[in-house]
Amino acid sequence: MIIILLSKRVKMLMFTTAGAAGLFLVGAQQAQAATVTAQSGDTVSELANEYGVSIDSIEQANNINTDSHLIFAGQDYNIPDGTTTTTQSAQAAQDAQAQQQASAAQAQQAAQTQQAATASTTTSTAATTSTSSAEQAAKDWIANKESGGSYTATNGQFIGKYQLSSSYLNGDYSAANQEKVADSYVSSRYGSWVNAKASWISKGWY
Repeated sequence: MIIILLSKRVKMLMFTTAGAAGLFLVGAQQAQAATVTAQSGDTVSELANEYGVSIDSIEQANNINTDSHLIFAGQDYNIPDGTTTTTQSAQAAQDAQAQQQASAAQAQQAAQTQQAATASTTTSTAATTSTSSAEQAAKDWIANKESGGSYTATNGQFIGKYQLSSSYLNGDYSAANQEKVADSYVSSRYGSWVNAKASWISKGWY
């Protein structure tokens, strides 16, 4: 065992000399753990700065009260290996980076999901609009063929814009009732105004 005397304290290190070409000292801040004898005026903060470790690591290694941070002259204190702190810091940085990457991936996935939902809604809306437009166009076409679009047109028992039987209208010849009854009639008989138009083109009536 070699005892190296520093300016203010004694640092005890173990070195193996077998087969070594020589002994090289790299200063007070050794990478390996050390035992230090505190001198008058020493503080945990000074020891931490001198040996390149954290205050918490020294206090934890020596059960020092974290409220008072007191150390006592003449007492030996263990200085943790500085590489432990470095490793912990590197691991913390890696964990933080991994968390950031995970958050970014989740945000990207959420954005893609939202885009897909928006695209689906847009497509569905466009399809509905297209269908509604085709239905309205077919309905207007039939109304024009039947009555020229007039709610008051009559032809025997057939009355109104869509030339419906008076029995269908049940005595109510208002525009609202004509629209309602016509929609119901076409839906039950043809399924749609587009189909009703195709039937009218084929037979000359619907």
